[in-house]
Amino acid sequence: MKVTGFTIIKNAIKFDFPIREAILSVLPLCDDFVVAVGDSEDDTRAMIQSLAPGKIKIIDTVWDKNLNLNGAVLAAETNKAFQAIGSDSDWCFYIQGDEVLHEKYYEVIRNGIMRWKDDTRVDGLLFKYLHFYGSYDYVGVSSKWYRNEIRIIRNHKNIYSYLDAQGFRKGDNEKLNVKALDAYIYHYGWVREPETMNNKLENTKNFWGGVTLDPSETVYTGSFDYTLIDALEKFKGTHPAIMHERIERMNWKFDYDLSYNNYKFKDKVKNLLEKITGKRLFDYKNYKLLR
Repeated sequence: MKVTGFTIIKNAIKFDFPIREAILSVLPLCDDFVVAVGDSEDDTRAMIQSLAPGKIKIIDTVWDKNLNLNGAVLAAETNKAFQAIGSDSDWCFYIQGDEVLHEKYYEVIRNGIMRWKDDTRVDGLLFKYLHFYGSYDYVGVSSKWYRNEIRIIRNHKNIYSYLDAQGFRKGDNEKLNVKALDAYIYHYGWVREPETMNNKLENTKNFWGGVTLDPSETVYTGSFDYTLIDALEKFKGTHPAIMHERIERMNWKFDYDLSYNNYKFKDKVKNLLEKITGKRLFDYKNYKLLR
């Protein structure tokens, strides 16, 4: 059985993506790894190339400036990486540039890919999510955060990245049939130094807002206000070992009053019902869960 990892990245250094940690966290589960490196304004490509030269294949890409609405360019780039995976791979492990896998889940994942390797009903494997916010000490707990997503898929080329590359579909817009793993992806996309966070969000206008910003003329100023959040909880677990050095380098302070929340009335009702029943009302599911 062969497993190939894949991801996309652009301007990882400029916008402080933990792409190094992301790749290295899943690499022990992969026989090889494909990285689609976009036309960056920093040394992203050299950094990726230095990680594991014998195991990582880089494909150089140019992000289409016409795909500048709703994250469509992210799906297009993800598809480039997926299509570059050889036909001899059985499973493909997708990780985004701000996601990291904890090593404590390696055995669970290995068991899953072996267990369902020959089950033709299964298109992919579903992961749970922890969304860190503001610092490495807090996680989002409101219904605004997605709880699950597909990160391992069959090497079937009728599968493709969907919408803004959060998940996958197959054929004629059909949801994938998946099995759930008891494993979490740690999402660190909302943990950056406040000025860098602001710069990163401003840059997303290039592929979310329908505009194209000229990097030579655009200067981002200001710091992101992390207090504009509805509700958080203190994180009580451990971070992936590969994240420890990055966490130690954290050079800003973020504290949150856990007694405070900014829920609207409908959100309070939804969260109360979720605590009572364990089910989230109107939860978006971009997959079909096989029992």
